[in-house]
Amino acid sequence: MSLIKSISGIRGTIGGQPGDGLSPLDIVRFTAAYATLISRISTRGSHTVVVGRDARLSGQMVRDLVTGTLTAMGMDVIDIGLASTPTTELAVVGEKACGGIILTASHNPKQWNALKLLNENGEFLNDEQGREVLRIAAEEAYTFADVDSLGHVYNNNTWDNRHIEQVLALDLVDTEAIAKADFTVAVDAVNSVGGVVIPRLLRALGVKNIIELNCEANGRFAHTPEPIPQNLTQISSLMADSRADVGFVVDPDVDRLAIVMEDGRMFVEEYTLVSIADYVLSHTPGSTVSNLSSSRALRDVTERHGCTYAAAAVGEVNVTTLMKETGAVIGGEGNGGVIYPAAHYGRDALVGVALFLTLLAKSGKSVSELRKDYPAYEIAKHKIELTPEIDVDAILEAVKKHFASEKITDIDGVKIDFADSWVHLRKSNTEPIIRIYSEAHTMEEADALADSIKKIIASMV
Repeated sequence: MSLIKSISGIRGTIGGQPGDGLSPLDIVRFTAAYATLISRISTRGSHTVVVGRDARLSGQMVRDLVTGTLTAMGMDVIDIGLASTPTTELAVVGEKACGGIILTASHNPKQWNALKLLNENGEFLNDEQGREVLRIAAEEAYTFADVDSLGHVYNNNTWDNRHIEQVLALDLVDTEAIAKADFTVAVDAVNSVGGVVIPRLLRALGVKNIIELNCEANGRFAHTPEPIPQNLTQISSLMADSRADVGFVVDPDVDRLAIVMEDGRMFVEEYTLVSIADYVLSHTPGSTVSNLSSSRALRDVTERHGCTYAAAAVGEVNVTTLMKETGAVIGGEGNGGVIYPAAHYGRDALVGVALFLTLLAKSGKSVSELRKDYPAYEIAKHKIELTPEIDVDAILEAVKKHFASEKITDIDGVKIDFADSWVHLRKSNTEPIIRIYSEAHTMEEADALADSIKKIIASMV
C-alpha cells in the first residue's frame, strides 16, 4: 500500500491501514485540514467548496467521505459529479467558491485515488499553502462544526456543458473550419470522464464522425491510463487501418492530451503543446513557458515567431506562476498538458482538442505532415537508484561543478544545456532516486547522454 503526501494534495492506494494506504481516516483528516486552511486564506465571503471526481471505482466512496467531512467542518459543498480536472477548476471560479477538491489520481492505475486541492481561483495551492495543510493534518489542528453550523451539499450537473461553451467561445477556436474539414476523429478516454465530455465537445465543434474507444465512464480502465505510446496500442492499431484522420487520448481526469497520427504513429505528447503554441503564437505573439523537463522544441518554435521562452521548475503551479510573471500567452508541460490563459490557468485537454483541430483544419495538412513542421527531438527518461545514506544533494552539486563550463539551471535539481541537447537531474521526494531526463535529436543520442551522466555519478558514489 502507498500513501504520498505532497504540497499539491494527498494520493494513495485504496485500502490498508491508516497512514499506509488512502484509508477513510486519511481522507477525513486531510479534507478537514484543507477546509481549515481554505477558510483562513480565502478572500471571498463564501464557505463553499466545489467537488468533482473522475470515474474511478473508489470515486463514490471517496466523494461521500470528502463531502461529509466538508459539511462537518461547516462548509457548503457544490458536488458537480463526474467532471474533469479543468472543469472543476472552472467551476470553482464560476460558483465563486472559496476552493475546490478534485478526486482523481490522474494517470495512476485504478487502485489509486487522490485529493487535489484548489484555491479560490481554481488553481493548485502553492508550496506554502500545501505545507500548511500537511502540518494541520499531522497535528490534527482542526475543529468540527456544532450541529447548528453544519454545511449542506448541493448537486450541480451543468458544468460539463458550461465548460464546453467556454471552449467554443475562445477566439482562436473556429468551429466553422472544423465542421468544413469533415474530420473522422478517434477518441480513447480509458473509461473515465473523458468518455463523457470529449465526444460531446467534438459534436459541439462540428465533428460528425467520431470513433469512441473506452468511452464508458465506469472506471474500469481498459489499459494502463497514462497516455504514453506503450499504453496506446489499441487506438494506434485502429488508426493504422486508415479509419480516422486524427486520434485523441486523454488521461482519467482529462488534463493531459496525447495525439495519434492518421497512420497510427504517435504525434508524441511533447508536441501537443508545441503544435498548439505554434498556432496560438501565429495569431497572438507573446512569451511561452514550460517546465525544465519539457522539450526544447517549444523554445525553438517560440523563437521562430520572434518571441521569448522561459522554463519553470517542474510542477503545474510553478509553470502557471511563471506564466503570470512573464505574461505568457501559452504554456504547459511536455506530458500533453496545455495551459491557455485565455481559457484559464490550468492544464485542459478540452482546450487542447479544440485548438489542435482548428490548427489542423486551417493547415489543410494531415497530422503527420503537420508534425514535420516542428523541430525533431527525442526525450529519454532514466533513473539511478541510490542507497538511503547517500547524500543526493551533494551528488547533484558535484555534477553541477563537473559541468560548470556549460549552461546550468538549478532552480529544480540540475539541468545542463548543451548546444544540441540537454540533461535534467532531479531527486525524488519519496525515495533515494535521481531521475534523469535527457533530450537530443535522436533517441540513441538521448540515451547515450543519460548513460554518460550515470557513469559520472557512479564514479562519484
